[in-house]
Amino acid sequence: MTEPSGAHAGPRPLLSLRNINMTFGGVKALKNVSFDVLPGEVHCLAGENGSGKSTLIKIITGVYRPEPGAVIDYDGQTYAQMSPVTAQNGGIQVIWQDLALFPEMTVAENIAFQTLLGRWPRFVNYGHMREIAIRALKKLGVTLDVDLPLKDFPIAQRQIVAIARALVGEAKIVFMDEPTASLTQSETDHLLEIVRTLSTSGVAVVFVSHRLAEVLEISSRLTVLRDGALVGVYPTEGLTQSRITELMTGRTFDQHVRAKTRDANPVVLEVKNLTRPGQFEDVSFTVRKGETLGITGLLGAGRTEIALSLFGMSKPQSGEIFLDGKPVRFSSNREAIEAGVAYLSEDRLSLGLIQPQSIADNLVIASLDGIRSGGLLSDERKQRLVAQWIADLGVKIGKQTDAISTLSGGNQQRIAIAKWLATDPKLLILDAPTVGVDVGARAGIFEIVAKLAESGLAIILISDEVPEVYFNADRVLHMAGGRISGAFDPRQCTLKDIEAAVYA
Repeated sequence: MTEPSGAHAGPRPLLSLRNINMTFGGVKALKNVSFDVLPGEVHCLAGENGSGKSTLIKIITGVYRPEPGAVIDYDGQTYAQMSPVTAQNGGIQVIWQDLALFPEMTVAENIAFQTLLGRWPRFVNYGHMREIAIRALKKLGVTLDVDLPLKDFPIAQRQIVAIARALVGEAKIVFMDEPTASLTQSETDHLLEIVRTLSTSGVAVVFVSHRLAEVLEISSRLTVLRDGALVGVYPTEGLTQSRITELMTGRTFDQHVRAKTRDANPVVLEVKNLTRPGQFEDVSFTVRKGETLGITGLLGAGRTEIALSLFGMSKPQSGEIFLDGKPVRFSSNREAIEAGVAYLSEDRLSLGLIQPQSIADNLVIASLDGIRSGGLLSDERKQRLVAQWIADLGVKIGKQTDAISTLSGGNQQRIAIAKWLATDPKLLILDAPTVGVDVGARAGIFEIVAKLAESGLAIILISDEVPEVYFNADRVLHMAGGRISGAFDPRQCTLKDIEAAVYA
């Protein structure tokens, strides 16, 4: 068993925090936390959603003021609290999980706009901005059209833009909050190489990721928070993913293959030779009642594109879709919902949920007909429906009227699932349902998925994380280049067999 490393002998920390306390509405978000980062170190900050990681980062960057008694030593200076200007000028950069980008602006403007900030107005040199953006992207080994608006790019490439923007500044320390959540394996490999390059050049990187394999691969030390308190600081050498999970949650998880035979169950969805040029081609498969069909592959393989066609968001050029044996051709997602198809988007923050609106409004927005009374929306029915699904899915909330943004990632995802379950679907499509969700919450989500399948719901589980489909699906399809390139039964193959096919 790896024990906390305690005080770190060696070079003086670039950043050192002591006695950090923070309270929100009577709830202790941080409890006497200490934290330090060495120059050029790759350090992982780990913990479940709600453990205090984001609060700690916001204190370091001056967004929040810690309670009196806090001591922040940074780059040879001591502060009772940081300010955003001090942090920015001192070379502290953050890539937030929600990216904080401007969809209507070009890629170049998103990457280089901070170079225009200052006390005095100045003329915008677009050519110089383009040069800055191209250089930053080159460091990541990526080529993008920097003149196009950001909204034209999928979420994976927007993540790359956010990373490139952080690298433009003269950073001494970079916090990366779930930077690889939406990246392909090759893009992730590129990023990890960039992190190593930054570390070699003396830039410290604090890596926040729920992908524990990356944590072990890239970082030298690990600081673990649980319920706002420091669990310990550990060298990553000798740690395992299961041990990190135990440290983060205080409990152990038994991963096992859930696959069962569903051949006797009736077919809910049948797809025959479905084609949409440039996205997917000649795709055929079935999903039976109570079955969870996993679809994996690298981003760009056509997985999400198939889901969007099944949900009526895009029309296939050819092929057939049958629901309960009857041919369907949806012209809108409204028609798909009415037919019993539900789709949980991979992009929870901008497509899955409406962040400023309440928990209750987000949950009922897809099933308003079910809460009507006399032609008007009934508050009583709404509250009853929301209470039912919150109880059924074990969602932890304050009040139904609280903004959905007040919930942790795992609880937000449960509300997003509940939103679609309230429509009483026949088929539930889960597209990357654990993006930005911590290990403990992931286990809870997959328990929900298993119960839904046992109740008879047909489920398509899409993920680029092979272990998710291997352990939680009855069958697994591998997509590559827009085609189904392989099929696997988790009971008759190993995890490495599927990973070898996906990452070949």
